Amino acid sequence: MNRPHRSLVIINPTSARARRAWPKIKAALTENSLDFDAHETAHAGDATGRTRDALREGYETVAVVGGDGTLSEAASGFFEFAEGQDGFLPPSPINESAALAVLPAGTGDDFARGLAGGRRRPLEDWLGLFIAHARGEESVGARPIDVIHGRLSKEGRDFICLNVATIGLGAEVAARVASQGRVARRLPGEARFVAAACGALAAWRERPARVTVDGREVIETRTNLIAVANGTHAGGGMMFAPDARHDDGLIDLVLTRDLSRATILRELPRIRRGAHLANERVRLLHARRVRVETDTPSDALLVEADGNVRGHTPAEFQVVPRALRVVL
Repeated sequence: MNRPHRSLVIINPTSARARRAWPKIKAALTENSLDFDAHETAHAGDATGRTRDALREGYETVAVVGGDGTLSEAASGFFEFAEGQDGFLPPSPINESAALAVLPAGTGDDFARGLAGGRRRPLEDWLGLFIAHARGEESVGARPIDVIHGRLSKEGRDFICLNVATIGLGAEVAARVASQGRVARRLPGEARFVAAACGALAAWRERPARVTVDGREVIETRTNLIAVANGTHAGGGMMFAPDARHDDGLIDLVLTRDLSRATILRELPRIRRGAHLANERVRLLHARRVRVETDTPSDALLVEADGNVRGHTPAEFQVVPRALRVVL
């Protein structure tokens, strides 16, 4: 007799739509007689620790009811990071056969949007995929995707980025979205990001930065907007890297230079459809490893990944090919 598939469902009760979505999800899982346990996150980083413990305990799937930030935290729990080692070593998987299931209930849900070809697929569709996977139906599988391993040099902090990390303006927007009050939280996700972007632009200042690509090409520039992308969308539907793929073994690096507030405002509608790459002050490169540095503390740029603010430059990123299985 086959052993039942064990799943852990992680719920972030502070996510935009998770609290309303969870009772419906729980009812559907129960009706389908799935073997699952549930865990509500209580603080930042909780999803990482609980996922790591679950995989060591033999759970085969971790499903996340929440937004991109909670997904990213859970994805970090699929790996162990090298400690006390010289160099920037790739993380080690805890269980290579385990899978992450997406149950989007956040503000932007950009990772799910990218997986679905740029549209916001209904939660019911993702729930159906998770149930079919947990029941072992052959029509649904878990596809291996790349992840980006990030490290903040000063803090000595490692993290996994599933989708997109932004440096500068994008991170400032993410910080403002996270700090919005109850009134703003009632708005649609796209509106919340636009409001946050307007506030962040008021403090716009480009800083001198040095970007090293694959340890060879060094780019000296003035910038306040860099994207390190594994997926296509970020910031509530902004198509930063329209041709990015989750399984090509490459980072899509978007660099900007010499942009003014007026230029950014003109480009915002173009970013939503990926047309900003036609601007001569925007450059797209493909890389396996990227390092971003600023010379002085006053010029340090804020860094976020998947909507979670991580810290400040200097920061380093490397792609880890086909390292995580995602239910699709």
